Amino acid sequence: MPKASVKKLIECRKEQLIDLVLDIEKYPEFVPFCIGSKVYEKKVQGNLLLIIADLTIGKGPFKDTYKSDVKYNKNEDSIFVTNLDGPLKHLENTWYFKEKNNVTEISFEVDFELKNEFLNIVMTKSFQFALDKIAEAFQKRAEDLFKKT
Repeated sequence: MPKASVKKLIECRKEQLIDLVLDIEKYPEFVPFCIGSKVYEKKVQGNLLLIIADLTIGKGPFKDTYKSDVKYNKNEDSIFVTNLDGPLKHLENTWYFKEKNNVTEISFEVDFELKNEFLNIVMTKSFQFALDKIAEAFQKRAEDLFKKT
């Protein structure tokens, strides 16, 4: 199963970055290979924000949509994502946020398995690179949105 993690320091408040990550419908504007998104459900349950959403990922003639269960835990400043449907056999994606002096450290970990074994082998070789690109996209988006003026 492809597995990777990234840590980044981003100059913005933790709440701003969490809001950016939870704004799933905007992903096609800046996340590499994300060509569509749709939020079906968003509700608060105690300290959790629960979201059910689709992401369509693709390039050229290849594209696939997967449905995710997104849980934001306000007490732990973490977001945990699992797959519900689509080309993934397994997905665990976790974001952690820590702020110090208006700089937020994000830790982003992804562990997944595609239903297609051949694509799993291909993805294992390039997945860290792709995850780095995704983390850079979030960093650039945060810098563009939250620049200190």
